[in-house]
Amino acid sequence: MTLFHFGNCFALAYFPYFITYKCSGLSEYNAFWRCVQAGATYLFVQLCKMLFLATFFPTWEGGAGVYDFVGEFMKATVDLADLLGLHLVMSRNAGKGEYKIMVAAMGWATAELVMSRCLPLWVGARGIEFDWKYIQMSFDSNISLVHYIAMASVVWMFTRYDLPKSFRLPVTVLLGLCVYKAFLME
Repeated sequence: MTLFHFGNCFALAYFPYFITYKCSGLSEYNAFWRCVQAGATYLFVQLCKMLFLATFFPTWEGGAGVYDFVGEFMKATVDLADLLGLHLVMSRNAGKGEYKIMVAAMGWATAELVMSRCLPLWVGARGIEFDWKYIQMSFDSNISLVHYIAMASVVWMFTRYDLPKSFRLPVTVLLGLCVYKAFLME
C-alpha cells in the first residue's frame, strides 16, 4: 500500500514536467541539454544567493514572536538573482521567444524540483503511514512549474525592445510580484 502512495506522489510531482517537455515541442528541438544547462545555472545562482545571504544577512535574534519586516524584505530582494539567471539562460539560447522561455523555465523548474522536493518525496512518501503533505508537495511542484514559466515569460517581455511604453509598468509590477511572491505569501 505504501508503494502505491509513493507512486502517486512521484507521478503527481514529476509527470507534469515530462508532459510539458514532450508537448511543448522542446523534444523536437533536442533541447534536453539546454534544459540541463539552465538547471546548472539555477544551481549556480542558488549557491551565489546562499553565499550572499550568509555573508550579509546574519540570523536575526529578536524577541520571540516578533517579525523582522525589513530583514525579511531584504532577504526576499536577493531573489532578483533568479531574474538575472533566467535572463542569462534566455540570452544564451538562440531561437524563437517561445523556445527560449520554455527552455529556461523547464530547466529552472526541474532543477528546483530535484533539489528541493526529490529527497523528501523519496524518503517520506515511502514511509509506513500515508501523509497528505506529500500530495501537497507534489501539487506545489506543479504550481512551481507554472510560476517559473510565467516568470520566464515576464522576464522575456521585459527585455523586449519593441515593448510599448504603456506595458512597461505592468510588466515591471509583475516582475516585482514574481520576486517577492514568497515574502507576500508570508
